[in-house]
Amino acid sequence: MKKLMLLSAFSLMFLASCVSKKEHVALQEKYQESQDLLNTATVKLNSCLSDAAAANARVETMKDQLSDLRKANQDLIDTKGNLTTLTQKGAENLERSLESLKERDLKITRLQDALTKKDSVTLAIVTSLKKAVGINDPDIEINVEKGVVFISIADKLLFQSGSYNVTNEAKNVLAKVAKVVNSKPDFEAMVESHTDNVPYNKPPLIDNWDLSAKRATSVVRVLEDLDVNPKQLIAAARSYYVPLVDNDTASNRAKNRRTRIVVMPKIDQFYQMVEEEMKNLAEGN
Repeated sequence: MKKLMLLSAFSLMFLASCVSKKEHVALQEKYQESQDLLNTATVKLNSCLSDAAAANARVETMKDQLSDLRKANQDLIDTKGNLTTLTQKGAENLERSLESLKERDLKITRLQDALTKKDSVTLAIVTSLKKAVGINDPDIEINVEKGVVFISIADKLLFQSGSYNVTNEAKNVLAKVAKVVNSKPDFEAMVESHTDNVPYNKPPLIDNWDLSAKRATSVVRVLEDLDVNPKQLIAAARSYYVPLVDNDTASNRAKNRRTRIVVMPKIDQFYQMVEEEMKNLAEGN
């Protein structure tokens, strides 16, 4: 991996000397995008390897228990020749234990497949968003936390000061977000609005709760106008109670005034998929 990264860096340096500044910047952006994808994929791979190791350890433990049962059963056969009926029941128990092991292993495998599928879709969403929105805009941040995609948009890009009307510039950004959300009908988009702690009271709104709620619904309406299915949309107001930093300076208050669009799988559908797999397994399909 280190050799690959060194080779990539050397290649970029070599290309930088042979191409124009514009091409050099494009190559650097392409390299950064590839690096982000590589880091995300590495985290997912490590998580899958850890889960697989834990599952294999449980299977090995159960195999050891099965081996002990077989040995105990064989001892009974050798020393209690007259206990034919008991031996037969023991053999049946062993077979049931073996089938149980196979069933548990299959359940673990299917659950891991479901999780892997969800993580793959999440990674694809991040890639699509970064290509559509751009990764070099300081007012837009895209990242993944615990399998959920977060798009954080600075307040100054979305609204004028003290306003809840979405700017034309922001509508262009939201149009790109809407395109990605529309491509994932099994995901939901929660618009989460945050303010700073400066008291707000401009009728008809009476406080920061009102302002954050109005801003969240304003963004939701823009996404709906961009043909996002309303069933996928959630409007959430957080007021000033979840700040990123202390509201002690103008710069910090600007950081806290933000809107997050949280793109996440529909949890009920995810668990329904797992339950259906388990039902099929129980029915022998």
